[in-house]
Amino acid sequence: MIAALLASGVALSSAAAGEVVAFDSQQIEAGTILVRTRERMLYLVVSPGIALRYSVGVGRAGRQWQGRSAISGKYLRPNWEPPAEIRRDKPQLPVVIPSGSPNNPMGAAAMTIAGGLYAIHGTNKPASIGGFVSYGCIRMFNADILDLFERVSVGTPVIVTP
Repeated sequence: MIAALLASGVALSSAAAGEVVAFDSQQIEAGTILVRTRERMLYLVVSPGIALRYSVGVGRAGRQWQGRSAISGKYLRPNWEPPAEIRRDKPQLPVVIPSGSPNNPMGAAAMTIAGGLYAIHGTNKPASIGGFVSYGCIRMFNADILDLFERVSVGTPVIVTP
């Protein structure tokens, strides 16, 4: 399995975050991100039969997004502007939460999907990983989002399943 991963061009030396796993990827091209909401796992398919797997936090019931998209933007240490839906539920939030603030839920990096409505991003609340915790975004440990950030580009396909 490791030989196949090396042959695919994926750098293992920086794979401290993702776990290399066997993956049935017959329907999914290498380079695609797949999020399985029920599993609370994100997979980066790196070659036929091989993926990097990361634990994630996903949307709460009634707030989960699913579909096909692509990475539309990549941002290190982003500011966060709470969307209107979140501001309605939490009117005390400021219009912008600056990068580096402990209240900024974006963590170390963010990659936008679904026309910018959602993101795959880090978190300053690592205990939330593995849960149904967001308004539809995909949360990752900061080390994991930085690892994934380096492996993918704008335009990378993203599939989110129930």
